[in-house]
Amino acid sequence: MSTAALFAILAVSSLVTSFISGILGMAGGMILMGILLAVVPVPAAMMLHGFTQLASNGWRAWLWRRHIDWPVFRGYLYGALAAVAAFTLIRLVAGKAVVLIVLGLTPFVALVLPESLHLNVERRGHPVACGVICTVLQLIAGVSGPILDVFFVRSKMGRHAVVATKAASQSAGHTIKIVYFGGIVATASNVSVPMAVMMVALAFVGTTFSRFVLEKMDDASFRKWTRWTVMALGVVYLFSGTLMLLA
Repeated sequence: MSTAALFAILAVSSLVTSFISGILGMAGGMILMGILLAVVPVPAAMMLHGFTQLASNGWRAWLWRRHIDWPVFRGYLYGALAAVAAFTLIRLVAGKAVVLIVLGLTPFVALVLPESLHLNVERRGHPVACGVICTVLQLIAGVSGPILDVFFVRSKMGRHAVVATKAASQSAGHTIKIVYFGGIVATASNVSVPMAVMMVALAFVGTTFSRFVLEKMDDASFRKWTRWTVMALGVVYLFSGTLMLLA
């Protein structure tokens, strides 16, 4: 693939997926990860995804900053730091097939979790557990949105607080991912700086425009579209990863 074609694909992908993430609070990141895995090696995909989603989530968190639940975010951050400390000891980098399979499984794992767990970020200790679990998924599959959503779905937060707090938490997760793949395991040093800058800039644009759509949605529609979108993506990635593993 030519450099110009790669730039074009990633430019459109960054703009569209950040727009989707800005509306649903996730899903866009899952789509972008799948596209990146198709065109670049895993470490580079993790880095580019991290930069783009950090821009998208960070800008979204800033736009809705007054709605962030700070105690929940702090708990998430404590758990995330504990998880990356453990990963630093083993320096794991998964293959593409494994990344796709884990990426595809996450929505279904979220679906089959027993009700008895009662996961809820507003409960004591649950933000820390959320941070640990989501960061492990970030460092293996690059995305943790479906599991993150499980911790928020039983909360009494409105859609603005959900999007804002998830955006702040995801920003922390993507920052950790960038540090891990770009510094700790140091396997993504060949990432194109102009490409990363372009994707970040377009992520800001997509996120900004998504705000107008989110304002027009109600909470019921927001949760319904989020659930069905990630489930459809899970099927696609699980199938793709399985085929790659068997090839």
